[in-house]
Amino acid sequence: MNYLPMLAVSKEILTIAIVIGGIFSLLILILLFKYGWLYIQALASDAHVGLLQLIGMTFRRVHARVIVEARIMSKKAGLDYDTPQLEAHYLARGNVPNVVRALIAADKAKIELGFDRACAIDLAGRDVLDAVRTSVNPKVIDCPDPTKGRLTIDAVAMDGIQLKAKARVTVRANIERLVGGATEETIIARVGEGIVTTIGSAETHKKVLENPDSISKMVLAKGLDSGTAFEILSIDIADIDVGHNIGAKLQTDQAEADKRVAQAEAEKRRAMAIAREQEMTALVEENRAKVVLAEAEIPKAISQAFREGNLGIMDYYHLRNIQADTEMRTSISKTSGDASKK
Repeated sequence: MNYLPMLAVSKEILTIAIVIGGIFSLLILILLFKYGWLYIQALASDAHVGLLQLIGMTFRRVHARVIVEARIMSKKAGLDYDTPQLEAHYLARGNVPNVVRALIAADKAKIELGFDRACAIDLAGRDVLDAVRTSVNPKVIDCPDPTKGRLTIDAVAMDGIQLKAKARVTVRANIERLVGGATEETIIARVGEGIVTTIGSAETHKKVLENPDSISKMVLAKGLDSGTAFEILSIDIADIDVGHNIGAKLQTDQAEADKRVAQAEAEKRRAMAIAREQEMTALVEENRAKVVLAEAEIPKAISQAFREGNLGIMDYYHLRNIQADTEMRTSISKTSGDASKK
């Protein structure tokens, strides 16, 4: 029998098997190099994560190290969260390490906080770890916020004196209202509104200066933390100063405005008087023109009277004598008047 062809086929099969085995071994080495330490780390920490799960994270585009370290943290802290839970939050673009740290801090501080609520707070854009820290260690909020450009809250008492106040609000995070609750800006706005209202309702600024704590008590009694993500513990007036006399300034401005109105009215009346004078002057000139026209008709009337025989020559001379006598007396009276003036 000829064994050479069979031997050649066997060599080809052996070569293919060796190549496949080499590729398979290489893949195993790559997987062990990439995931071996993570698998051993999780196994040594009693937070088992399967090798197939680690490989699947790559296809799901999940950072395996983040998930493994978060699971180890939770396991060592006595909180055992499943790998799929952590992966789901990671795929939702959540901050998995921050959420796990917040849950550990809440558990140690005996604060009721579940995994789902912590994930919801994180996905809502809030720093859940900072919220837990604020719940344990209250923080102070300046009112007004100096970063916004204003340093004091200005209000005017009933006597017209301006007061400039600065408050500090101590708040604690309310975990139950972190989702949907108002932020620090709302707290600052409400406290500022309360300070303005309290100062504005005071009869005199002296009462406010004597008892600045009355502002804190009245503002705190309004329940300004309603609907916010915080619980107000105290409101302290850090500083209060006397500003301008707004009442006097307003009265001065009003008097100036009244004066301007009166001047405008007087100017209006003067303009109307000048216009009326011009009208009367024009009317006098018009009447004089009418008199001149009427006088121009006299010679015509005299001529007509002569032609019709209604006026004799003696009557005409008598009329001329009367006119001459009248003109002479008028001239004498004007001369006497001018001499007396001198």
